[in-house]
Parts: sequence; structure tokens; C-alpha cells
Amino acid sequence: MDKLLTVFFIIILFIIPILLKQPLPTKQLTEESKEELCPVDIQVEGIGEPIPLEEYVVGVVAAEMPATFHPEALKAQAIAARTYALRTTESGKKPIAAGVSAQVYATEAKRKDRWKKEFKRNEKKVRAAVEATAGEIVTYEDQMISAMFFSTSNGKTEAAKNFSGNDIPYLQSVESVGEEIVAPQFERQTELPLAEWNRAMGNQWSADHFRALQLVRNPTGRVQKAVTTGYEISGREMRDLLGLASTDFDIAYDVTNEIVHVTTKGYGHGVGMSQYGAEAYAQKGWTAEAILQHYYTGTEIKKFNLDDSECLKTPALANNSK
Repeated sequence: MDKLLTVFFIIILFIIPILLKQPLPTKQLTEESKEELCPVDIQVEGIGEPIPLEEYVVGVVAAEMPATFHPEALKAQAIAARTYALRTTESGKKPIAAGVSAQVYATEAKRKDRWKKEFKRNEKKVRAAVEATAGEIVTYEDQMISAMFFSTSNGKTEAAKNFSGNDIPYLQSVESVGEEIVAPQFERQTELPLAEWNRAMGNQWSADHFRALQLVRNPTGRVQKAVTTGYEISGREMRDLLGLASTDFDIAYDVTNEIVHVTTKGYGHGVGMSQYGAEAYAQKGWTAEAILQHYYTGTEIKKFNLDDSECLKTPALANNSK
């Protein structure tokens, strides 16, 4: 009997390792049990057919940022553009403008015309940045942010509160170092004859108005308001009326020749991510995620969840352009 027990235990010792090596049964998903999600399409104003989200992002990155930029800067732009598009269109439910009132979109035909012999190389580089970040968005407290961006800062970004009056926690002023090195034009000079200045401003300025002029600046160095005798205007309004590059400007008046000299620093509204700032940081070795989290305070990079878009492949929702 003892011998039989011994043989039995020896057999068991050989069988157990064999059993342990066998793969555990897996749950097989049938086609019927899979939840099939449709891609988000973006309806761009002026373009007939809706465009798949990632293809749309390619067109935005190509239009909004030089293809010569560092790959990490291009990736940051791709994530910002995707976030902006999804939030603005409510995940494909609403159309979006193709110009600067939203974000600029360039069709493949426009990209070919613009890049010419460099099309294949530039297209490959831009697509690589978009594909590397596919589905990634910027969030604040698990909500998609309003991913504002612009060309060039004056060394600091603008706080949303200074720009619009609304204090948005992730759109605060931050340092943006190195743009004066990478941007082709950091400062701009504009000359306006006094008559042209007066037409633009809708008021009759004289030399006395320029002598009394005070430019009240906010902590980012931009003009919050301009005040002179009998006249007050916000820096943002003055920029719009005169077509200035930014709200960081200085004004000098040539009394003899009746010429107004305006000097500006940076380009754009200044809120959110600076594109040339992103390039400067990318050249220093920053990743796209680090760039975005620097410009958008307290944010995270996450994958867009299609379940939240209510974009199921059903006949009623197959066309996202409606």
C-alpha cells in the first residue's frame, strides 16, 4: 500500500507542472458582443464632405505650424488642435470654421500647392506627429479644455482674464522663453500717417493727444487700456482697429511729419500655447506633453473616449454632419 501511495504522489508531481503550463481559457467575444464605434467626422465650413477627425488634424497642423518645426512641437500642435476641434464641434455635432476665427485648416490640394517639391517630406512629417498622438486630448478635471493657441508671445503668455474677463484656471500667464531666437519676426514696426490713424480710430487725434497718451499695462506687459484726453480704449480694441500684431505695443508720434510709429512684440492674442514657444521648448528637449502642460496649467493628456461622444454606428447617427 505504501508503495502504491508513493507511485501515486510521483505521478501527481509530474502532472501538476504540465497542468500549470496550460493556458487559461479566455472569453471569446463574438461579433455580436462587440460594441462597434464610428469615427468622429468634422464638418468644416465651406467643404462639402465631413472629414475624419485625424485627417482633419493633419490639415490643421499643416496650416497652423511650419512643417520644419521639431516633431515634439508638431505633436503638441496636433493634440491642441484635436482638443480644440472636439470641444468646438461638440465631438462632431457642429461645423467649424476653416480660418483664424477657429483654427486654420488646409486641404491636401492646398498643402501640395504650398509645399510643392517638399510636399511628400512635409506631409510624412506632419502625419507622423498626428499618428503618434492619435486620439490624445488635453483635459482639466477630466473635461476637454478650450485649447487656445497663437503664434508668438512677448516672453509671457496672456491670462484669459486679461483677454476676455473670464478667469479660466488652465489659461493663466506663464513664461515663454526663447521665442525671440526661433521666431523669424519677434518685433514689428508699423508707420501710420495721422490721417490714416484717425480714420482707423474713429476720432480726431492731435499732437496733444499723443503727448497725454498713457498705455496702462497688465502684469504680462500687454496694454490693458490706452487713455488720453477725452478718450479711453482697451488694448485689445486698439489692436483690432489698427490691425496690430499683438497688444504689447508702444506708440510714438512724429510731430514734424505727422506719422504715428507703433512697435509691437509677439504675434497673436497671447492666450494658451505659443507656437514658436513650443518650438523653442522642443529644441531644448521638452516633450509634447511637457510643452502642453506648461502652457495649459494643471492639465492632463488623455485619450479621447469615443463612448462619451455617443458616436455609435447606428443608421440614425452614422452621419455626424447633421
